[in-house]
Amino acid sequence: MPSAAERTRTLVQSTCSAVLLIPGAEHLRPEQLTPEARAVGPDGEVFLLLPADAPPVRAATHAQDDELPVVLELTDVAPVSVPHRIRGRAWVSGWLTCVPGVAEPGRMMLRLEVGEARVDDLWGTARVEPKDFAAATPDPLHTHETELLQHLHAAHGEHVRALGGLLGERSAVVAPMRDVAPLALDRFGLRIRFSSGPQRCFDARFDFPEPVRDVSGLRREMHRLFDAARD
Repeated sequence: MPSAAERTRTLVQSTCSAVLLIPGAEHLRPEQLTPEARAVGPDGEVFLLLPADAPPVRAATHAQDDELPVVLELTDVAPVSVPHRIRGRAWVSGWLTCVPGVAEPGRMMLRLEVGEARVDDLWGTARVEPKDFAAATPDPLHTHETELLQHLHAAHGEHVRALGGLLGERSAVVAPMRDVAPLALDRFGLRIRFSSGPQRCFDARFDFPEPVRDVSGLRREMHRLFDAARD
């Protein structure tokens, strides 16, 4: 399974929604606290791009000792329609400072020095140390996951449903389930959600024999899974 640091790093570098939680800014709208872009630097620091007049920029500019304590909250939502659509959340806490002269006019780059991180997702809950976050790499499929899951759901729904036949004795649990949708995808495997309403859900994980490194490797593994379900 992916480590907690890898899962957190993947969420930070993905397109999932993010908002800065700043002391005293509870009255502000979420869009005022949402970075336009984010990236991770070589030492594990998180760079956030915001409008130059955004509240986080003003707060960081006037912070005592030029360091503003904040939390970057990330929310990961499944790209296909399923019950309980939020797949996970991560919180990256640390100190925010301005990095003048880097962004284009009208924008400001902020630097978040990571002090601690926490992830709560389909794998479970875990804390992440800054050194582990800095050393981790995002899942190699994360830039394609949304498109791949939507394609599987729209074009290969029957193939995905047929994977329930690979669950052995648990197939009896899956059989009454009305809806089947691919829920998550990473280099280690595919997760599917079977459901017959919000109160009756069943997740099944289909692991690959070896972690895939790219979309080509994923394509081979998906064909292998579909062939096994057909046989």
